[in-house]
Amino acid sequence: MMFLFSRSCRAFYLRALVGFWLRPIAVILILGVLWLGASSCLLAQKPNSDLSFRMKDISSSTGITWEHTTGQSGMGYLLEGVTTGLASFDYDLDGFIDIYFLTGRSLREPAKDADRDNALVRNRGGFQFVDVTGPSLTSEKSFGLGAVVADYNQDGFPDLYISNYGPNRLLMNAGDGTFVDVTIASGTGNGDKFGGGCAFCDFNGDGVLDLYAGNYVDFTLENAVFIERNGKIFHSGPVYYKSVPDTLFIGNGDGTFSDVSVPSGIGKHAGPTMGLIAADLTGDGHPDVYTCNDGKANFFFVNDGKGNFSEDALIAGLAFDFRGTANASMGGDIGDYDGDGLFDLITTNYQNELPVLYRNLGEGVFEDASTSARIPEAIIPHVTWGTSFMDFDNDGQLDLFVGAGHFDDAEISDDRTAKKVRDFLMVNRNGKFTDVSTQVGLTAVESTRGASFEDFDNDGDIDIVVLNANAKPTVYRNDSESKHSFVALKLIDTIGNRDAIGARVHVEHKVLTKDFVVISGRGYQSHYGDRLHIGLNQFGGQKLSITVTWADNVTETFQVVPNRINVVTRGAQAYAIPLTP
Repeated sequence: MMFLFSRSCRAFYLRALVGFWLRPIAVILILGVLWLGASSCLLAQKPNSDLSFRMKDISSSTGITWEHTTGQSGMGYLLEGVTTGLASFDYDLDGFIDIYFLTGRSLREPAKDADRDNALVRNRGGFQFVDVTGPSLTSEKSFGLGAVVADYNQDGFPDLYISNYGPNRLLMNAGDGTFVDVTIASGTGNGDKFGGGCAFCDFNGDGVLDLYAGNYVDFTLENAVFIERNGKIFHSGPVYYKSVPDTLFIGNGDGTFSDVSVPSGIGKHAGPTMGLIAADLTGDGHPDVYTCNDGKANFFFVNDGKGNFSEDALIAGLAFDFRGTANASMGGDIGDYDGDGLFDLITTNYQNELPVLYRNLGEGVFEDASTSARIPEAIIPHVTWGTSFMDFDNDGQLDLFVGAGHFDDAEISDDRTAKKVRDFLMVNRNGKFTDVSTQVGLTAVESTRGASFEDFDNDGDIDIVVLNANAKPTVYRNDSESKHSFVALKLIDTIGNRDAIGARVHVEHKVLTKDFVVISGRGYQSHYGDRLHIGLNQFGGQKLSITVTWADNVTETFQVVPNRINVVTRGAQAYAIPLTP
């Protein structure tokens, strides 16, 4: 029967059997322990019987034929290992959420990938997508790394900022299905850098969106470091290169931006930035910035409300994990997973590092709660990337997704992992997480980078799109059998930034108390979630009262309709839109 048990259970039995032969007098006691141990191990592996949703892989039927590449030079360039994120947003305002995919390309043979392109795929409903890259003028043939979305010019249409190896790009949505490259005119090119995650947010409180652009390291083809072991080339890490400070652009209100990295305090600190989050994590009403640094202590830039920052990660408990280790952090997300009204933070990390769940204790102080929240140790052998707090079963508790996959043939040196592995989905049960990945259908074996989480088919539950390195995307449709209610919210601020980035929503109903925030840029160098999705469990009313605290800290109360998409406009009554699958 031993083959039925997990590795940890088998180890337990072997230790017990050794003890049996050494201590014959303990036969009955050990047999009893074996029975109890076997029962508990088998119980731990018993499928979660209350799961009410399944994730069905429908990748082959979506119409998405686009395929990602890292360039695959075989030389182990650092750049190839980290590409790329993606962005999901409703670019044409038809009520269906579209997707923008980024790709790398050949570094040694540019002509090889001359036709390779990023791709904008339009959602036509029913999980059917069509490539509109050409007609939308969103073609981008740089080496892509990340993307973020916001209506930076306040015209009602979402714009797209692309982070590259080389100059970044700002594509303004013209409102007619096309985009215009305004990079030079806006001043947001960010030079010839190795980009990372990005975020739009109003950092100085003037009602105009600013732009935070993460930068990684000083890598060029000329200074590239190559790692060879036993005749095989492996990717070199950021430790071999000089870190580069991030860039902060302040919006001038006329469609242009000014680089204030140095006077703001951001430029004083250099770290290998990958994913990042811009949101108020101290509770003082001012948006801060948390950066996931690859192999160095993470940064936590605390905002004084005027766009001046101090780096306080160490005193906040966000620089290291509980062992004092500087992880190789990749992506991150925030969410109120334990329902205490404070935004907690998850970071994904490198091989042999557990994703770290930083629980918010209030007043800008955090603790590593990964163990107490039972983040599964099965993740440890893998490199992890895209991530999100998201309520997949609408029970009112934020679940957790962690994407995994290596950029090297890791199985050569570690039989616990591989370049291509499955991703992880963990359900939240009162602040404790349980891995249900295979039970719900997350069985695709690829090398994940960015991931997006939206209700793509407008049926009331959250679906998943995963960008895979050197492969086509994986698309999971959430087939929920749950009777749980939800509410979807699209916030519009008529006084501050139109997208209401930084606005906070408070929901309180019976045993459900949760807080949500509108953010631009999250996960692994990606963007998703413009439309807030809030699970309500067994909601019994016809309308739900929510409190919105806008980015300038003015508070309003609205009545919204469950099981609908609600447009919540500042200074007006909310109105509900029926779902249109």
